[in-house]
Amino acid sequence: MTLNELRYIVAVAQELNFRRAAEKACISQPALSLAIQKLEQELSLKLFERGKSGITVTPTGYAIIEQAQRVLEEVERIRQIATDGQNQLNSPLRVGIIHSIGPYLLPELIPALKKISPLMPLEVEENITGNLETALKNGKLDVIVIALPFGDSSILTRAVYDEPFEVVVSIEHPWAKRRTINAQELACEKVLLLDKGHCFSNQVAEACPELNRKGAEIQQGTSLETIRNMVASGLGITVLPASANSHRYRSPLLKTIPFDQPAPSRRIALAWRKSFFRTQAIDALTQAIAETRITGAILL
Repeated sequence: MTLNELRYIVAVAQELNFRRAAEKACISQPALSLAIQKLEQELSLKLFERGKSGITVTPTGYAIIEQAQRVLEEVERIRQIATDGQNQLNSPLRVGIIHSIGPYLLPELIPALKKISPLMPLEVEENITGNLETALKNGKLDVIVIALPFGDSSILTRAVYDEPFEVVVSIEHPWAKRRTINAQELACEKVLLLDKGHCFSNQVAEACPELNRKGAEIQQGTSLETIRNMVASGLGITVLPASANSHRYRSPLLKTIPFDQPAPSRRIALAWRKSFFRTQAIDALTQAIAETRITGAILL
């Protein structure tokens, strides 16, 4: 078993395609396939199932590839220790962020981070929580910004802020003159939420269980900004995180109304693999978030 073989199986797990994995590993596809077959023979098991519909990782293969990723990260840690200055803040940080946070946090986060760590640019991927978790565990991402609860024993998390939810209605809606809304009242309205798969929609449904009842009128949208515009047109109402209701996103066609106390809310956190060695980068990201002015956020 060699480090190159470990790199190859990690590449295949990430790409789920032997040709792309070979290109990523800078070797020929036959050489990569032969190396993986050799490793499978040595381990006396299959790491990948090869079928007409594509490549899948076997259950045991998942565990071995996660361990291979940890081994490769430890090797990278040795290289990092050997670099001049041992500076963890002078290379890009690969950050994943869920759709309901990215547009509202990043404009405030980037300027703060550049002051703290000017030599550490961010490579950002926006996606749903499930996809970000997969990318984090297979090493495609270094750290992700998600809502708790999240993770397992292989993941570390650090809560950074809480933010309440708020109701958004058209100025022509009867609720536009209300000062607060009770969460249970949502079930009487046509509610626009993000597509299934977005954790924010699940959090709203948890805050108002009656939205899950049969007959509740729910319409789904692809992004919070699309939903905001549909509400402005008079299609229904929605619930947004407080950070999405900052002045830069306000519309004269909309009214934002807080919930009755205790208001539904979510806790935002950073998550990274236990084996990720750039802890100074995590600390810098945490500090930058603490120095931002996120609308409605309660820093922890």
